[in-house]
Amino acid sequence: MTQSTIFPQERVTIVGVLNLTPDSFSDGGRFVRAGADLDLEAAVAEAEELVASGAGMVDVGGESTRPGSREVPIDVEIARTRPVIEALAKSISVPIAIDTRKARVAEAALEAGAAVVNDISGLRFDPMLAGVTARAGAAIILGHLRGDPSTMQCGVHFEDAAMEVAAELREAAGQALEAGIPAERIGVDPGIGFGKHLAHNLDLIANLGRIRALVGLPVLVGPSRKAFLGELTGDPVDRRIEATFAACAVAVFAGADAIRVHDVGGALRVAKVARALRDARRDLR
Repeated sequence: MTQSTIFPQERVTIVGVLNLTPDSFSDGGRFVRAGADLDLEAAVAEAEELVASGAGMVDVGGESTRPGSREVPIDVEIARTRPVIEALAKSISVPIAIDTRKARVAEAALEAGAAVVNDISGLRFDPMLAGVTARAGAAIILGHLRGDPSTMQCGVHFEDAAMEVAAELREAAGQALEAGIPAERIGVDPGIGFGKHLAHNLDLIANLGRIRALVGLPVLVGPSRKAFLGELTGDPVDRRIEATFAACAVAVFAGADAIRVHDVGGALRVAKVARALRDARRDLR
């Protein structure tokens, strides 16, 4: 496996979530309210707190991609994210990712100081995104998603979720390589909660090592506060922290290189223990 420059192999990278949206499923409206201006100072303070708590990357997004959400205009997405990225580039030392499906949004963010593009669509939404990333010398995280957020939970079907997701991520990685992004700057994300039902999400997390081996690239997993955890526990979104940590622990033990979370400090401690247990594992067959 190529040595990753996105996620250092000596540790699990904690990717802190910074949603600059009025309607994200968990924390929408904290820094941007419908019809209101961006609270730049509060957003920057939140990002700095994520880093102080142990985040090795901050993922900035200006469009909610929760199930059923509608596409945000490009100029709105840029207006929400670019000022924050410009400010963060001067105040934090960890890489900044732009969470977007759109080439023009990514280009603006990379010019502002972002170093990573996090595309939940795996280049299916905007193929030009790969070229923008390559020309900027940036890294890319390719997510798995069939359809788009407004329709992704309709008609979901997998015969073997882990195998199919791995194959489609390999295809996306091939597109990124053809566009000129070197392998060491590519990571993948199985897209927990994006066009999957409960059984599929469980399959992907439990068999993450299989996916990682099949794709041959470092893997990010993002289970934080998602609906499948509520299905299992019955808890509302604001009470899913323990369930999130359980999913993170299993993902890391199974082979995750990075986990994307809202609650950074606890996730960092969980990841350290899970990584130590993974390193201690032996095959006794």
